[in-house]
Amino acid sequence: MEELNKISYEIIGCAFKVHSKLGPGLLESTYQICLEHELKKLGYYVEVEKALPVVYDEIKLDAGYRIDLMVNNRVIVELKSVEAISDVHIAQLLTYLKLSEVKLGLLINFNIKDLKQGIKRFII
Repeated sequence: MEELNKISYEIIGCAFKVHSKLGPGLLESTYQICLEHELKKLGYYVEVEKALPVVYDEIKLDAGYRIDLMVNNRVIVELKSVEAISDVHIAQLLTYLKLSEVKLGLLINFNIKDLKQGIKRFII
């Protein structure tokens, strides 16, 4: 768990760096590519728009799910640039955690003045 805490701390630090440079109001894809860049500078393995299949009837099916960022195969980062995080955004991340069997997820909304208010951390 200590390693997960370190990774999530550094992801959040990178998110603050991106947000302080760019501010709110841009497209999610802009924050995604900048956050990916910052994490790679720290040496993290980052997968972007990683396909997440659904296993049904013991068959992997591509249901169109895509994880915004998967960091070191240990942390899912779901990015938003919306007025407010809603229950459906939370449900989306929790579903990704369950389907991938990853234990830690971060939901980050960049379209907010105080980024601290836009970060939610989930452990399952």
